[in-house]
Amino acid sequence: MGEEDEYACVNRSQLKIKDNSGIKKKKKRKAKKETEKLMENEVKQQVQQQQTQQQQPVAVVVNTKTKAEMAFQKMQEKMQKQRIQQKAEMTHKQRVEKFNQHLDSLTEHFDIPKVSWTK
Repeated sequence: MGEEDEYACVNRSQLKIKDNSGIKKKKKRKAKKETEKLMENEVKQQVQQQQTQQQQPVAVVVNTKTKAEMAFQKMQEKMQKQRIQQKAEMTHKQRVEKFNQHLDSLTEHFDIPKVSWTK
């Protein structure tokens, strides 16, 4: 018996993956050039109308935040600047050296005890 006989019943077509959604996708149709041009013209007209309306000076700025909200925001900004300044004071190498000095200053009480089955 040859190898061809053993695999004669095998389906050699490409596997089909089932779609769980069950929704068929709609094919997108290309819009006609005429309708695109009409839409572009309408949009251009709307933009021109908005530009003419914007030329009139309208400089009314309304502050919707309360005093407490403004104070909170100022404090947040101040604290953030302070944090950034603290991080910028030392380089990474200096921070590592400081951490190592701290670890050296700790007593051996904090060391992990050795565990051995023989002793």
